Amino acid sequence: MSPRDVLLIEPGYPNKYPPLGLMKLAAYHGPYGRDDRVTFIKGEDKEVLNRAWDRVYVTTLFTFEWKRTAAAIDFAIRAAGNQPERVFAGGIAVSLMHEAFLNEPRWAGVRFIKGLLDGPPAAALALSADDYEFGAHDLTGTPIEELVPNYGILDHIAYSYPVNDAYFGYASRGCVRSCSFCGVPKLEGAQREMPPLTNLVEGVVGRHGEKKDLVLMDNNITASARYKEVIAEIRDMGFTPGARLTRDGSRPVKRRVDFNQGVDARILAKSEMFLREMSTICISPLRIAFDHIGVRKVYEKSIRMAADNQITSLSNYMLYNFMDAPTDLYQRMRLNIDLNEELGIRIWSFPMRYQPVTLKDRSHVGEKWNRYYLRSFQIMLQATKGVVSGSPSFFVRAYGEDPEGFERLLRLPHAFIFHREHFEVGEGQAQREEYESLRRKLSESQENELVHLLANSSNGNGIGPRHFRELASDRAIDHQIRQLMIFHGLNTGENVEAYSRQLMTKMIGNEDYLEEDEVVEDAGLFDHDEALAVKGTQLV
Repeated sequence: MSPRDVLLIEPGYPNKYPPLGLMKLAAYHGPYGRDDRVTFIKGEDKEVLNRAWDRVYVTTLFTFEWKRTAAAIDFAIRAAGNQPERVFAGGIAVSLMHEAFLNEPRWAGVRFIKGLLDGPPAAALALSADDYEFGAHDLTGTPIEELVPNYGILDHIAYSYPVNDAYFGYASRGCVRSCSFCGVPKLEGAQREMPPLTNLVEGVVGRHGEKKDLVLMDNNITASARYKEVIAEIRDMGFTPGARLTRDGSRPVKRRVDFNQGVDARILAKSEMFLREMSTICISPLRIAFDHIGVRKVYEKSIRMAADNQITSLSNYMLYNFMDAPTDLYQRMRLNIDLNEELGIRIWSFPMRYQPVTLKDRSHVGEKWNRYYLRSFQIMLQATKGVVSGSPSFFVRAYGEDPEGFERLLRLPHAFIFHREHFEVGEGQAQREEYESLRRKLSESQENELVHLLANSSNGNGIGPRHFRELASDRAIDHQIRQLMIFHGLNTGENVEAYSRQLMTKMIGNEDYLEEDEVVEDAGLFDHDEALAVKGTQLV
């Protein structure tokens, strides 16, 4: 059977990890599989339109990246010679919003694959008799989900993934939980075991050479019936504390293991065994979810147990904008600062903004949040690349000395948040003092009206400096409130990246800082609604 031409497309959004699903499809179709001619692109590469493609695959990730994902599917149809039946789309967004993709009229004929490719290839891809010469007979082959990823396709593109020098895989799939905010139950179902990690690592080494790190994307490894076996297998592969890798006579590099979806404090706290075992591998950082203040007791116990087992590099996920209030988030952030000081460890906190898994953008506002607060907090996080850490003094300066102080900061003009030095101790100090003096004079009803105006747009133009300047000249609004709107209408006028570097230096001083590949991925951090711009542009 002659080789076919296969095109793999990842939408043009920024992301931290390479597309594992496409890498496995490349293995299925490439020289270790069907021996087809495989090409990989990210975003749109119009050169591929000059070639006839027998099959085109599109992967999807965040549901809120609907626009970029839709553009990729449209482009895939063009690349397939306007024959949509040759286009296959799958991944997280397609699985979570399957009906929405199927119901889009312009995509009629595209094959949207829901869930994992964990059955025989022909069944997993839902091939028909018309696909007979292109895999429809493969009803007994190894599931694509279990294939060794093809790293070679990453050389096809100029985009550099922050995490790339790693073995990517799963020791288990699914989860024992059914958290209402999480898409895992719908994506992967119940917890189950995967083939030994040794198969993956040896396969990658044989085809693509040794990798520095081991990145495991299990959703709840601590719930695995094989937990101790998995940890032992990781040790046997050389990922022990202090492990280093030397390749081609180059300088040894530090290795690490990362369960990048985090581990479950509710299980960790049940037995010393879990963290004792974890301490026998080069885990860095240990990521623990801290989704709401209700799990504080088991979370804190897990952190203390980790410290007792000499695990001192920790990270956590902090869900916000769900059922929590800003005061809830503050308490969780502050707890980590206090634990750092008490235990002599370093916890890097990463607040993760909740969005419903079926929403096409990042417009969701939690019941106890508002749009202005979310934007204020986003500015704070942008300045530190999404990290909440540092000394107690820095934390108090950045987020307030108590929950009420945090809320006061969230209400400030965004220029004041962005230019702390200028408006607190620099030339803008008088403006800051004038603003605070005016605000203290507001009655409770006026304060509520101000917050309402800050958080809501009546003209469809969104909330931002231009909108607030319009409100400042609207004589239908209370005079005292209009005076304050002048300050909210100030432009920030600063490059996000430059300010980020400045503030990060102040935050960490001379301490070690997380490497880029250890930072949590949140593709929306620099890409949310309306006014907060991405690298190299100004906040308007």
